[in-house]
Amino acid sequence: MKTHFIAIGGSAMHNLALALHHKGYQVTGSDDEVFEPSKSRLAKYGLLPVQMGWDEDNISEDIDAVILGMHARADNPELLKAQKLGLKIYSYPEYIYEQTKDKTRVVIGGSHGKTTITAMILHVLNKCGVDTDYMVGAQLAGFDTMVKLTEQAPVVILEGDEYLSSPIDRRPKFHLYKPNIALISGIAWDHVNVFPTFNNYVEQFDIFVDLIEKGGKLIYCEDDTEVKKVAEESDNDITRLPYSVPPHVIENGMSFLLTDEGKIPLKVFGEHNLINLNGARLVCANLGVSNKDFYNAIQDFKGASKRLELLGSSDTAAVFKDFAHSPSKVKATVEAVQHQFDNRQLVACLELHTFSSLNIKFLEEYRNSMKVADEAIVYFNPHTLEHKKLPALTKNEVKKAFDREDLIVITDSAELNEQLLGMNWKQKNLLMMSSGTFDGLNLEQLASSVVG
Repeated sequence: MKTHFIAIGGSAMHNLALALHHKGYQVTGSDDEVFEPSKSRLAKYGLLPVQMGWDEDNISEDIDAVILGMHARADNPELLKAQKLGLKIYSYPEYIYEQTKDKTRVVIGGSHGKTTITAMILHVLNKCGVDTDYMVGAQLAGFDTMVKLTEQAPVVILEGDEYLSSPIDRRPKFHLYKPNIALISGIAWDHVNVFPTFNNYVEQFDIFVDLIEKGGKLIYCEDDTEVKKVAEESDNDITRLPYSVPPHVIENGMSFLLTDEGKIPLKVFGEHNLINLNGARLVCANLGVSNKDFYNAIQDFKGASKRLELLGSSDTAAVFKDFAHSPSKVKATVEAVQHQFDNRQLVACLELHTFSSLNIKFLEEYRNSMKVADEAIVYFNPHTLEHKKLPALTKNEVKKAFDREDLIVITDSAELNEQLLGMNWKQKNLLMMSSGTFDGLNLEQLASSVVG
């Protein structure tokens, strides 16, 4: 098979390219810019484009499949040439389905927790020797790529993103996988630039449930009222399996599950992670993994990349970073750290970086999301607003939206660094939350200074 990737440098796209290369396909690709780590990983296998930019000469009649990434535009010259030649053009999720249509497809959906649940499932299946293909949205410890596609694996685990499929396919990605087993972790309005109302956003999950194969299974978090409504009101002929937070205790900063197999120590913490774990357990059970084997395997799971990742700790302080950026994720993450270390104060710092978070109409969704933090800081870069063509935000507008009088709002990363380094960190924890980088702030160096 000869495949060509338009916009090969994307996080998901380059991983699919690597997976097909490992499968023995002939892979080519183009892009107008490729950043690390995609650049080095593509170069390692000879897949990095020799020249940056688009060239219609890259497209020829002998190509079996053209895979179109979101980074490309609808008027991309390579896309136009492929359309002219009548080649098969796939979005990323369409091609994932094409590769896995004869397998048992497990799709993990939801506004939050998708990557963590998918990572938990893969961790357990790997330790239990279950052969599975996968696609996950983060680099996982012990896994070489974020995508694995083989001929022999009977099962595939797919993280089901609700964002759009491609520039010419406006369907959400998770509508294209047609799961045999599906999971929904939670529903909280996101991607306001694509789904302008909450009802419009929820509707995507209604469609997702209706696309589960007949006789399939839906595993869903019954603690989330919207998820429960979507799951129970669908007319699809499927089995419904609800889950909730499992019995547990916290002792000396460590969480333990209370199970029929005894008291199970965990390396992850927070009620949201324990709920995620229970969902992962049900998925694994429906793939033939016993509860006993699941609990044995999950004990050394340390979390997915950038999900409550410990950057440094001492006897009196700890620094965590987390990918949290949407209101529901921020609230759950702040509460998790505060509850886990109730003998320490918590300083929570959030970067507004996404289109939704920087939109003044959406910003009020963050109200009370950082309420339990002892000190709360919000950072944003005014240039990011300009880049996204959004109206300017004032510090007072941010404070009003979060509904917290003592909220500290900072718009310069050097000032943020200075503010944090100037604090007394005795019996305090620091939580840094962002889908960005705080404009290049060295978090590892910051953590080292904080914990001494």
